[in-house]
Formats: sequence, structure tokens, C-alpha cells
Amino acid sequence: MALATQTMTDEQRKSVALEYLKAFDNGGVTSDGGSILDLFSTDAQVYFPKWGIANGHEEIGKLFGDVGGTLKSIRHDYATFNWIFSGSDTIVAEGTSYGEHRDGPWRAGVPDSAAGRWCDVFEIRDWKITRVFIYLDPDYAGKDTGRYPWLGEK
Repeated sequence: MALATQTMTDEQRKSVALEYLKAFDNGGVTSDGGSILDLFSTDAQVYFPKWGIANGHEEIGKLFGDVGGTLKSIRHDYATFNWIFSGSDTIVAEGTSYGEHRDGPWRAGVPDSAAGRWCDVFEIRDWKITRVFIYLDPDYAGKDTGRYPWLGEK
């Protein structure tokens, strides 16, 4: 449903976003054993770099399957998240992650230019994510160095 029917606080929106991030770390399974897709409205949108925009559960499931299929493991560093609240349905989470991609491991800050720093812009309404646009470097293992001469200089 596009119209809001329940008023939510920033902390409640944050709890939905945290549940999403923790489900991603748990292979797409939420804390109550449900699917990560249960956290999304049926008409939700998700953007992921190099994939594009997914619309609705079916496309979002495909996006998560495509991206998740390249990851052996992922963990988000919850204690260091930076939360930005807009006073509306939009909240922003900025943070770091680490894990293992099929092409190799990554950890934010190792080296400084490595993948693992990310920013997610959420719209959360009626306890459902209606939109999340994910901003990060999808080259988790840091293999795409040929196109960036400054990476070869380090």
C-alpha cells in the first residue's frame, strides 16, 4: 500500500532497517525465521550498483539472489553505524562491512581504498521497507584495479 496508515518513530524505522541488515548477514533469514522479502512492501524498490533498480518482491528476490550468490559471507559492523533521520519516512544508515566474496575476502579500511564502506537510504512506512537504495563499491574483492591507475600506485 502506498498510503501510510500507521505513524512510526525514527527508532521504529531504525529497527526495521537493522532487521533487514541482520537478515542479509544471516543469508536472507530474519530473526523470526522469515524471509528478508517479508520486510518489504509488495511495491518496494531496491537499487544496487551495477545491477539497477528492482521493483517488487520478484525482482528484489532476483537482485538479492544475484548479489548474494557472489558472497560466501558478510557481516555489518553494527556498533559503528551512523544513522541520519529526516523526520519523515526516510532514514539513512552509513557503515562498514566485511566478509568473503567468491573472488576473495574484504574488510572496510584494509586497505583504505577497499570495498566495505556503504550507505543505504531507506524509506520505511507501516513497518515495511518501501525503498532502499544501496550505495557501495560492488567490487568486494578489489580486483577491478586496471581501470583506476591510482590503485596500482599504492
